[in-house]
Amino acid sequence: MALATHDKPATTDFGAAVALSCRECGTRYDLGPDFACIECFGPLEVAYEFGPVTREEIAAGPANVWRYRALLPVPADVADKPNLAPGWTKLVRADRLAAELGLRSLHIKDDSGNPTHSFKDRVVAIAVEAARNFGFHTLSCSSTGNLAGAVTAAAARAGLDACVFIPADLEQAKVVMGSVYGGRLVGIEGTYDEVNRFCSELIGDPLGDKWGFVNVNLRPYYAEGSKTLAYEIAEQLGWRLPEQIVIPIASGSQLTKIDKGFAELIKLGLVEDRPYKVIGAQAAGCAPVATAFRAGHDVIKPVKPNTIAKSLAIGNPADAPYVLDIVRRTGGVVEDVTDDQIVDAIRLLARTEGIFAETAGGVTVGVLTKLVREGRLDLEAETVVLNTGDGLKTLDAVADHARPSAVIRPSLDAFRATVAE
Repeated sequence: MALATHDKPATTDFGAAVALSCRECGTRYDLGPDFACIECFGPLEVAYEFGPVTREEIAAGPANVWRYRALLPVPADVADKPNLAPGWTKLVRADRLAAELGLRSLHIKDDSGNPTHSFKDRVVAIAVEAARNFGFHTLSCSSTGNLAGAVTAAAARAGLDACVFIPADLEQAKVVMGSVYGGRLVGIEGTYDEVNRFCSELIGDPLGDKWGFVNVNLRPYYAEGSKTLAYEIAEQLGWRLPEQIVIPIASGSQLTKIDKGFAELIKLGLVEDRPYKVIGAQAAGCAPVATAFRAGHDVIKPVKPNTIAKSLAIGNPADAPYVLDIVRRTGGVVEDVTDDQIVDAIRLLARTEGIFAETAGGVTVGVLTKLVREGRLDLEAETVVLNTGDGLKTLDAVADHARPSAVIRPSLDAFRATVAE
């Protein structure tokens, strides 16, 4: 049974992907621009029939996400098409931060090295291929900031039109990035959740015909891009899974897809099947999942965001129930940190490892620090923490700490006096 509301081209190529499957009831549908099950309204995700995949075949691929094309809903020749080719970002061995916190082994997966300086380039790259398959001419999204820039940049590279929607009070650096690549950038007076609802309405309107909304009607494909974080981390660790991993929560999709990626690597025999803990991180000003976790609830109570971590400011995260399931299944936790703790963590990571994280990275490092100081983290376990974006996008968060150590006359005597103080 197909749910598609748009005409599909006569031929499509999604690689090993064979269907869309409902997470709740398991009903399968043809691959199409659809995101909800008509039987139970559960979310749809991509199902595969993988052939043999070897480490050697992956290693022979390009140094970007397309080295994993056999595990993604994309054609075999995807690397030859015009795209931003994100991924294969650094896994930084964070020995100085580890020593300061008392951890034996710590790595930072630094996704600020992507083309538009956030992990969103990964998910958008997969969505672009789906848009091409379905004959869409415009790429769109609702965004808390990073996605807007990733969509407009990817559309420019792919030769598609772009129209993206953001909360009107977004950080200026992200507004600039969302607009510089061309296309239309529309500010909505309201929260991200209100922006997202507006986009859902637009899909059913003639204005949105032939539009691919990467995080709505292309969401099943788009979300698969986050699996590449799991693949890269495992490969960069020498084809093994980390014992614990700290992941930021916005919609929750990134966390669920990293878990899916780990499971696929195990199933394909590419890594050893061993336990790992998934730790979710939120800002206290938008922490519905952390609140539900502490209360032992299976569902969340939506909140109105109020935090400097605007890229995580989703008050009603769609994947929250699945996040709670994964965290509990793996023996992890969901924790939150205050805005002050976020700023402290940004500065700590910068001071110890030379990585300037955006506020979402401050959330993950802040949660790591909090759990260590409260004695709630295994100090001996190999740990990976995600930094999903560049601190240059959220300068206002640390602006109060940005000033010269001293202002002096251009003379050695003046500098000596400063050093002596």
